[in-house]
Amino acid sequence: MGKKKAKREQKEKETMQDLAWFRYNLRRFLRFSEKAARACGVTPQQHQLMLGIAGFTEDGRATISDLAEFLQERNNSVVGLVERAAESGLVRRRPGETDRRQVVVTLTPRGKEILSTLTELHHEEVRRVKAGFLTRPQVKLECAGGERLSRVRRRGQNG
Repeated sequence: MGKKKAKREQKEKETMQDLAWFRYNLRRFLRFSEKAARACGVTPQQHQLMLGIAGFTEDGRATISDLAEFLQERNNSVVGLVERAAESGLVRRRPGETDRRQVVVTLTPRGKEILSTLTELHHEEVRRVKAGFLTRPQVKLECAGGERLSRVRRRGQNG
């Protein structure tokens, strides 16, 4: 195998490993977030909705289109989510001031309180995840036959 090909394959392997660890850390954060939301009495989708209302726009209110963009969902899916959140007392809907066809969504005091609690819970986890994106932690993997593998690799080190 030529040196160029070996170098290219090594680069590809490192890129795949970086992507795998990125996805791993991202999924761990999302799992944490889902559990935290449920512990606070809301669904993960309701948590994301409230976060979109409070943090995606500058004024603490959002249109259905704003929320659809934030959640990366279709407008009609967001309408259903907003309706369920309103029924749970988390958000308030009202027609837009200039365009009455537009729906503006804001948090209720209950929604603000739950979001504040979730934000505190996520603060330390965000710091942990940021550190995880910079290094690959030691992870013990177990094969199907029970054999234990240990993988340690830090950015900038070989093997």
